[in-house]
Amino acid sequence: MKRTAFFISDGTGLTAEALGHSLLAQFEKIEFERVTVPYIADEEKAREMVKRINKAAETDGARPLVFDTIVNSDIREIIATAEGFMVDIFGTFLKPLEQELQSSSSYTVGKSHAINNEGSYERRINAVNFALDNDDGARTRHYDEADLILVGASRSGKTPTCLYLALQYGVKAANYPITEEDLADQQIPKALKPHKEKIFGLTIDPERLATIRNERRPNSRYSSIKQCMHEIEEIELMYRRERIPYLNTTAYSVEEISTRIMVTTGLKRQR
Repeated sequence: MKRTAFFISDGTGLTAEALGHSLLAQFEKIEFERVTVPYIADEEKAREMVKRINKAAETDGARPLVFDTIVNSDIREIIATAEGFMVDIFGTFLKPLEQELQSSSSYTVGKSHAINNEGSYERRINAVNFALDNDDGARTRHYDEADLILVGASRSGKTPTCLYLALQYGVKAANYPITEEDLADQQIPKALKPHKEKIFGLTIDPERLATIRNERRPNSRYSSIKQCMHEIEEIELMYRRERIPYLNTTAYSVEEISTRIMVTTGLKRQR
């Protein structure tokens, strides 16, 4: 049976979405229709939301799950009248925190995603620009500025991981694709040797790599299982020979890949 899950907020909805997704991921046997609704910031929108929740309940034949991070108590009360199972994130956690800290919450909409630290925000934007400018081995002369250099086969997840590391952690991450030419002598490419301590390798199961490459260049040598197996085998051999730390990305999301890299390398979030 399908269950509808609403992530609603008087702000962006990102906090409700993140926590809600994390909780629902524990229920792999249930299919969820996930709906994010941001900016429920007045009573009229709240009443419309109640109608939407009730309609989903009628359609599904079961109560929708409603994850909310709504600050305004009047709006929360309206939402609570809906035929849904309510997970009031702020209401659940703020009251105990107020008691423990002996201080009242500011109850300000959008606080969790506000630009509270201009320096941190600027560093993250600079890191994103760095990742874009140093993608795919484009500008190796700037590697002295990098916090991290990701290497691996083409389409193994380097670019999205670099961008996520930049946006979420403020890490300046460049990436360099390992090609057949680089594998000929089983050594790291010449341009990378001065920066070996910054290198982290990505690998991936050949079958998965072939599937990804086929979406880009179907029925080509580049996307053949034979070519993918050869590249991955040689790249992993190079990692071990050069003692480069590496991670198999096959079963991980970009968020998980990035977090594991941060833990393994000891890099710190830039604040």
